[in-house]
Amino acid sequence: MIRPKIFNEIFLSNKTLQTKALQIYAYQFEQNQLYKDWCSLVFPQQHPQNITDIPFLPVSFFKTHTVQSNHSESNTIFESSGTTGFNTSRHFVPDIYLYEQSFKKGFEIFYGKPSNWCILCLLPSYLERKNASLVYMAAELMRESSNTSNGFFLDDFEQLNERITHQELKGQPTILLGVSFALLDFSALFPQALSHTIVMETGGMKGRKKEMIRAEFHDSLRSNFGLKSIHSEYGMTELLSQAYSAGNGLYRCPPWMRVLVRNEDDPKQVFEAGKGLINIIDLANFDSCSFIATDDAGIVYEDGSFEILGRSDNSDIRGCSLMSV
Repeated sequence: MIRPKIFNEIFLSNKTLQTKALQIYAYQFEQNQLYKDWCSLVFPQQHPQNITDIPFLPVSFFKTHTVQSNHSESNTIFESSGTTGFNTSRHFVPDIYLYEQSFKKGFEIFYGKPSNWCILCLLPSYLERKNASLVYMAAELMRESSNTSNGFFLDDFEQLNERITHQELKGQPTILLGVSFALLDFSALFPQALSHTIVMETGGMKGRKKEMIRAEFHDSLRSNFGLKSIHSEYGMTELLSQAYSAGNGLYRCPPWMRVLVRNEDDPKQVFEAGKGLINIIDLANFDSCSFIATDDAGIVYEDGSFEILGRSDNSDIRGCSLMSV
């Protein structure tokens, strides 16, 4: 497939996100029949002039349909974790270059070069299944880092503790990336004062431990690790970009990603700031759909930062039933 010019400008700053988003919308409307059908059904006779006018595809379509704007063969298919009684999301990625550019450039914006870091990953729920986009990202960042102490840990907390202790003694800047329940277990078994390590959670409490609000969870980690703040990563199988929080659950996006909010009762009402359900513009999703209506509830602030408050009450009762394509 011949790439339109906008493909080469996704990660450049010479055009505003709005300009790029409107161009990509026009491209995906023509190339993605599923998205075109959705727009025509729910938003007929719409000609977006602003990012808030663009139709957002329910994230649940990734569970029931093939969402593609590039119909070349996809050598990479990322899959979400499954919940009993429901299908998993499948994200077809014909050009892995897009994902790699997105997470590498995004990481550098917030944390600098991966080569500056030792990267340790406590991701048991992701390592136990195939095709997790988070594992792919972490592995590539480790490769870019080239630190000989980098590694994944399933449930060997003792080895992880030894690795962290060694890096702390050396004064090596380290990122411990982990799912919530595993970080809690590890911090309880090996409490320690960390001076050179960032602890970054990526969610993952549902079904494994008593539900905790974010503040309570972060307080526990801060106490056990002697830290002032806990970092967070916000991403999902259906996206190719990530937002990061340096503390207090306040996330920020890279320039090619934007979070908006929609009215829960009227999804056509989309706002650049306020409280509601989360819509995401991810220009790196060039080959699938860059405009995703998630099931997360949140607050978006005037400066573009955002918080996630939880899940919609109807998060598994979604818009796919409106279409049978």
